[in-house]
Amino acid sequence: MRLVLAALLLACSFPAWAAHGYALWGELKYPAGFSHFDYVNAAAPKGGEIRLVGNSRASTFDKYNPFTIRGSAPTYITLLMFDTLLTGSLDEAGAAYGLLAEDVSVAPDRLSATFRLRPEARFHDGSPVLAADVKHSFDTLVGPYTSPAFKTMLIEVAGVDVLDERSVRFRFKQPNRELPLTVGGLPVFSRTWGQGKPFDQVVMEPPIGSGPYKIGPVNFGRDITYVRDPNYWARDLNVKRGTDNFDRVQVKIYRDNTARLEALKAGEFDLMAFYSAGDWARRVNGRKFKSGELVKGEFQHHLPTGFQSYVLNTRRPFLQDVRVRQALGLAIDFEWMNRQMFYGAYRRVHGIFGNTECAATGSPDAAQRALMAPYRQDIPPAAFGPAFEPPRTDQSPNGLRENLRQAQQLLAAAGWTVQDGVLKNAQGEPMVLEYLDSNEGGARVVAPWRRNLEKLGIRLTYRAVDYALYQQRLQTFDFDITTIAYQGTLNPGQEYADLFGSKAADTPDSGNLAGVKNPAVDSLIAHMVGAATKPEFLASCRALERVVSHEHYLLPQWYSPVHRLAYNAWRLAKPDVVPAYFQGESWAIETWWARQPPESAH
Repeated sequence: MRLVLAALLLACSFPAWAAHGYALWGELKYPAGFSHFDYVNAAAPKGGEIRLVGNSRASTFDKYNPFTIRGSAPTYITLLMFDTLLTGSLDEAGAAYGLLAEDVSVAPDRLSATFRLRPEARFHDGSPVLAADVKHSFDTLVGPYTSPAFKTMLIEVAGVDVLDERSVRFRFKQPNRELPLTVGGLPVFSRTWGQGKPFDQVVMEPPIGSGPYKIGPVNFGRDITYVRDPNYWARDLNVKRGTDNFDRVQVKIYRDNTARLEALKAGEFDLMAFYSAGDWARRVNGRKFKSGELVKGEFQHHLPTGFQSYVLNTRRPFLQDVRVRQALGLAIDFEWMNRQMFYGAYRRVHGIFGNTECAATGSPDAAQRALMAPYRQDIPPAAFGPAFEPPRTDQSPNGLRENLRQAQQLLAAAGWTVQDGVLKNAQGEPMVLEYLDSNEGGARVVAPWRRNLEKLGIRLTYRAVDYALYQQRLQTFDFDITTIAYQGTLNPGQEYADLFGSKAADTPDSGNLAGVKNPAVDSLIAHMVGAATKPEFLASCRALERVVSHEHYLLPQWYSPVHRLAYNAWRLAKPDVVPAYFQGESWAIETWWARQPPESAH
């Protein structure tokens, strides 16, 4: 018996995982001591600048603290100024490598992860990055003054222990393969940043992070320049080799899309990502494009499709019946819109996990059915059948008419009838819904849907408000319908409790805009987060997609399989390899470099 006990103690003295990085399912692409990531130019020259346009919808910024709830921080400040314990690679899913941490160890019971910090890691003020700073950052981010998304994402973290000056342990409430990646990706900042103040009062103090850039010249509220720290502690680290090549990253803010586009054509900045097929096809042109100074590039990616959607706020009485929500979706004629308005540039979103292994296909297998069966009363029967497919209008001559006829039947079954051309319920209330937007230009895209809804007797009003009011109304869930472009992920986890969890539905400023309160969804998210094996994980996320899709909380819109970037080819150079999992602007900021323009440009 003593021998057995000794063997058990010996086994428990070694971690289940100890390495230079962490992989969700146990396989790292890059070995210890690797030279650099394959997709960078390790010999890229340092210097020059890249001039960008802010990629957020905010028309200004009024603070430097990106983590508090109120106000708007400058674009890219988190990316450029805050290092993390681990950093992901752009050609690998579900894995990250040591940045602030030189190694990570996960306990055999997976109830903790320990990170050992690099002794050379330094904040911008020259002070060392210590375990106490990591604990302070975590405690602050889950405190009362930050976005509730942090609290939801980290809800399964029981606490943080400082083991010694440079060793920190995160304790987990239950085994969870994703949590080492989650905590490894948290921004770390100095304990001295805003010391002595409540965190929501840390507004104008420049952050004390450990990232490659600091704040440089600022035209407050209009533009900001980040300057590369010549003493950046990680500049020779393998995970940073060939990155952060610009001396300056300037970010300008323009009042609207038209102003941004004209500024690009005039050469006021160097790179812009395009999300409008109409702009890309018809308006990205001019003298500088003809000369070759500006170039249009379409870069194929392997990212999740995301789930850009019309979000239906089920807190509203008219939107609580799944049959009504389904009927609204049947009035969307994507095929006509793609042909007539989008130049055939888009594909239809099918679910919340498109282009990933989590996407549901066919009918649910035994593992998925077992997860859903205890909640049969909370799940639409359709979820137990074939995977959700958005309604189409191009498979028969009367496609839209047939879809609208089905919508009428669903509305009638839900107690709605057309009276004098107006859809009304048993109480005589007309079906009037408001579409909330922060951009008047969006009315054109919504117009075809509005026309089709009128045929059902539904009135959809369009309301455009300034971005600050739009943000406030979303934070307080004061809307009927809006559009949100959810990015999606290759490794879904606890963040989906913020998007669809019942607790988040009652938390202001949470991501659960649809107001989802469904015990089946809560259970499937919990199973997904706590999965011990990859098959268990895939069964959970595929079942989750089935339930969310067939509940019609989100009416799927469209996505592009490419990143569309217009950039100045005389000022910018890029690596030969396009990584699989990159985001447009951040890829350029991190791995492109400046070059001297040719003589013809002078």
